[in-house]
Order: sequence, then C-alpha cells, then structure tokens
Amino acid sequence: MKKGQIYEGLVTEVGFPSKGLVVTDDGGQAVVKHVIPGQRISFCVQKVRKGRAEGRLISVLKQSPLELTEPVCMHFGCCGGCTFLTMRPEEQQRMKMRQVKELLAPVLCPETDLEAVFEGIRTSPKQFGYRNKMEFSFGDEIKDGPLCLGMHKRGSFHDIVTVAGCRIADEDFGRILSSVLCFFRERKISYFHKRTHEGYLRHLLVRKASKTGEILVDLVTSSQMEPVAEKALLEELVQLLCVQKLDGKLVGILHTKNDSLSDAIVDQGTTVLYGQDYFYEELLGLRFQISPFSFFQTNSLGAEVLYQTVREYAADAGDGKVIYDLYSGTGTIAQLLAPVAKKVIGVEIVAEAVAAARKNAEENGLDNCEFLAGDVLKVLEEIEEKPEFLVLDPPREGLHPKTLRRLGAYEGVERMIYISCKPSSLARDLVGLQECGYRVERVCCVDMFPGTENVEVVCLLSKLK
Repeated sequence: MKKGQIYEGLVTEVGFPSKGLVVTDDGGQAVVKHVIPGQRISFCVQKVRKGRAEGRLISVLKQSPLELTEPVCMHFGCCGGCTFLTMRPEEQQRMKMRQVKELLAPVLCPETDLEAVFEGIRTSPKQFGYRNKMEFSFGDEIKDGPLCLGMHKRGSFHDIVTVAGCRIADEDFGRILSSVLCFFRERKISYFHKRTHEGYLRHLLVRKASKTGEILVDLVTSSQMEPVAEKALLEELVQLLCVQKLDGKLVGILHTKNDSLSDAIVDQGTTVLYGQDYFYEELLGLRFQISPFSFFQTNSLGAEVLYQTVREYAADAGDGKVIYDLYSGTGTIAQLLAPVAKKVIGVEIVAEAVAAARKNAEENGLDNCEFLAGDVLKVLEEIEEKPEFLVLDPPREGLHPKTLRRLGAYEGVERMIYISCKPSSLARDLVGLQECGYRVERVCCVDMFPGTENVEVVCLLSKLK
C-alpha cells in the first residue's frame, strides 16, 4: 500500500478503542478508525510504517450485519462522538468484552485463569439520553459559514456540527443548545477563532442531574467585549433561559471567562448570573453537590451500576478497615464505602472537588471520611494512617510509575480495587501491580457509555501470602 491511495475492503475486527482491521480485495491490510466489524468500506492510506498501513475512513459502502437498519441519530457520521451508535446494544457489549479480554490476556500471570476471573459486562440502564454533562463548542461548520454550536466534526479541529438532536444527551440539552444558538445568531455575536484568537463565544457547558432534574448552564467566553455591552447581553440571555420550557429545573446560570489559547475550558473567573453555582444529584441513597467543573460520572444511572459493583467487590475486603480512595473526585466512592469502613481517606488534585467532597460527606452524615487536596504521590508521603484497603480510580492515562511502586510497597494491603476508564492503561498497570505481588481475583466491564468506544472496567486484586 502507498500513502494517498484509496482502497476498498472488509472490516474483519475492531480492537480497543476503535482500531478496525481492514482486509482489502487484494489481500492487503490496514488499520482504520471509526468502523464496525462486518462493514465494507473505502479508505485512504495516510501513512505506512514498517509495512503497516493506517488509513482514514472515506465512506461505508455496505453496512455490517451487526448494525441497525434505521439511522439512530441524525448527526451520526458527522459528529465525532459515537462510533458504535448504529450497532445493536448487545453486539456493542460483546465487542467491548472481547476487546477488554484481548488486552488483559497477554499481561495476566500464567496462574490466573482469565475465563475464571472475568465476570462479563454490566449494562447501563439507559442506552440513549444518558449523558448528564455536555461541553458544546461555538464555531462554524464550514469556513465563514453561519454560527454553529455543538461538537467537533469527525476528523476536524476547526469545524463544528450543531447537535441539537444528540441521542446520548438528555433532551433538555438540545432545547438549551437551540435557544442559545438562535440568541447569538440573531445578535451576530462572533465566536473565538482558534487561529487569530479573536472573538467572544467559546463554549456552552450544560449539566443536569438524572434524579433531581436540576440543571446548571455555564456560558464560556473570552473577555473581548466591552463590559457594559456584555452585561446587557448576558441579562438578555438569562431572561431567555429562565422562560425556556424544560423537563428539568434550571437552578443556575453562570458566565466563565477564558482567554487561554487552549481549546479546553479553563476557568479564569466564574460569575453567577442567576441562581446558584451548583446542583444536586443522588446516587444509591446519597446526595452529592456538584459544581460546574468538578468531576462526576457523566452517566448517573450507569454510575450507580459501577459503584454498586465497587461496593460488591469491597463488601468483605474493606469491612472495618482504613481505606484510601485515590483520585477521589467529589468523594462519591469514598462516601459509598464509608458505612463498611473504619475510615476512608480520599485524595484528589482538584481543590474544588475536594471542597465539594467534604461538604457532601457532611450533608450525608458521614463522619469517618477525610478528603485531602494535592497530587496523589506527594499526599501519600504525608498521610500518617496507613491503608488496609485501596480503591484506585485514576485518570485515563492510568498510574504514574512512581505512584504504582509506592502503592505496591504498602504492607498490610491485602486487596485493592482498580477502576479504569481506559482498559489499555489498566492492562499496562496490571503488569507492575503483579510484579508487586498482586493477582487479579475478579474483573468485569460496565458499559457506562453506550454507543461510544469507551467502557469502564472494575478489577479486584489480592496480594499473595
């Protein structure tokens, strides 16, 4: 295969997270993303290294037998969010289980029987409309086109697709998106251009609780507007949103300034325009206060499945012990395990999340939780009470090697739970944890993100005597 050439072929398999193996009509092979097993596709070769070709999907010539015949979402294929949305749910789950097992099989110790410890996949209660948080971007779909508000177009850093009909987000999100977009289009307000760094509108952050129905809206802009004009503009926006017909209840409208060059949302000052700067969500009988930028699982009902699994795995192992909940976020896991623990110590680098965790524990009447702010590796050196049980829920890149060695060196920690949102990071870290004497006792998948390439994995490890 040569760079720039176009080929046709059959997708024979898809590895994690979305790496499709395509066999061409002349027997060649290439890796192409955003495909489904069984599809016949055309693709363009982008690079060839050591005889291995990587291509970009051009079009699907024939659907896979695993796909639904009717389109599930009007934005599918344009929006880059949901690779597997057209697959039947049961087929998605089978594929995700296979992908996880393929990652774990080569790294497990010979004495560990993967089939014996692997417990399958637990599904999300909702396949659609499950997302409780969306970060929409302002921009245009084509150069100098009309203002858009939505998600990045697949394969593009600049183009934005308006996704008012997104199927995995709550329906209120689409209503809010449409109203805000119309409001700024009518007033011809410019968006922040990534190349020139000029313009006003940057992002729209919307969060909604599944149980309480409370909604928080945050408009993220640059500071490139005269203050008097900006004040009048935002007052009009608040009036519009307050009369919007929604299924949920709007409890707060915020305005965040962000002049950073990064495309990510950076909080450089947030003002409350209406109501409050937080909302409440409920999980497994506990109540949590969530601020605009604090981490909280984006599928609340799926999170209950995930955390119930963690509770189950920790039922015997953590009873009456000192538990470390590392990368604790707003303290959700810590508080769910508190009733069976002697004490739970949560560590999280985001100070805002730690403050929320302390407040949540107090409101839930839990007096055996302590939350510390800082980098996990540094904070571990300062805690005097040694752990007897560990719960790890690291970011996607997994554990830092120094942190892994520190955790593996603890004496008296017979078991730990590792929760992973990126199975390939878990597979890498399991190598180091097994070198420290741990063995996988139980592992299962939780399909927190139906329609997408992502899957959570919960792993219980025990230390050899």
